[in-house]
Amino acid sequence: EEYYRARVKMIDHQVGILADVDPEELKDVDPGKITKARDARDPYRKWLMEKEIKGDFTWTLALWGVAAKAKEVGLSLEEYWQQIIKACFLDKEDPVAEWKKLFKFQEEIKNKLNDMEIEWLEVKGPDVDLKVQLGKERIWQGGSGRNIPSFEFFTSPNWRGTSGHIHFNQPLYRYGNVLRDIDLHFENGLVVDARARVGNKLLQQMLKSPNADKIGEYSLTDKRMSRITHVMAETLFDENIGGPFGNTHLAIGMAYKDCYRGEASKLTKAEWEELGYNDSPEHTDIISTTDRTVTAKLSNGTEKVIYKDGQFVI
Repeated sequence: EEYYRARVKMIDHQVGILADVDPEELKDVDPGKITKARDARDPYRKWLMEKEIKGDFTWTLALWGVAAKAKEVGLSLEEYWQQIIKACFLDKEDPVAEWKKLFKFQEEIKNKLNDMEIEWLEVKGPDVDLKVQLGKERIWQGGSGRNIPSFEFFTSPNWRGTSGHIHFNQPLYRYGNVLRDIDLHFENGLVVDARARVGNKLLQQMLKSPNADKIGEYSLTDKRMSRITHVMAETLFDENIGGPFGNTHLAIGMAYKDCYRGEASKLTKAEWEELGYNDSPEHTDIISTTDRTVTAKLSNGTEKVIYKDGQFVI
């Protein structure tokens, strides 16, 4: 503990480069050991998050292409790198200018979402029928530049108000394993049934973690923004994939406190709990690229379709 506290005190900025050489390196390891190792690092994550909320810590995260991941998703290393290059606007003469242009578009969408006073979301499609309660003082985030690239819009709902079911058609690469065809069923905010065609043992172990059976994030990606067209075996990219219907992803576990409308650093643990911000050592994004329509129920009692055919319609 002393080492990690000293490390948090020392670090003000962090650049993370993802370059795993084997996306399934822990597939033969007991899932219980995997989650125990994660839990042991959880205080370190919380201390960094507290520092970030106070404005004393910044970070950014990017991906380096490796042959193993390219092979995993059926691409050559060159093709894999082309996905990275295109997603980050490195194929453009002035990538920074392209990012600024995108950030402006994202800001317009984000402001519209945050001005709508959304109370509930209803997500419906061939493999989803989900109801998500946003909760008090929520805002949507996106376009911060922390994740490179990032095309998503996300919020952290009141976990108590999630009900229904969702199927995730995209593979999940997590903890040195791959999970496929995940189904989650929620009742009164809790995951009451969860299955994965591949990796089910790990999924069940993840859900045993404290509060991992609750929602921490709900996200939508607009197909007009995303330049990612292929699964990449890395959540940083996979949660931002585009395609004909964009994507939606849901995270089980930890909520993001920067989705609070007020000054996050002033809230107590009890206040976070009252607002329904989930606290958990787990935070795993699970992705679907199938068709869905998202309808918002507003505080004035009206309803409005905000997302259809893979893009925002606001």
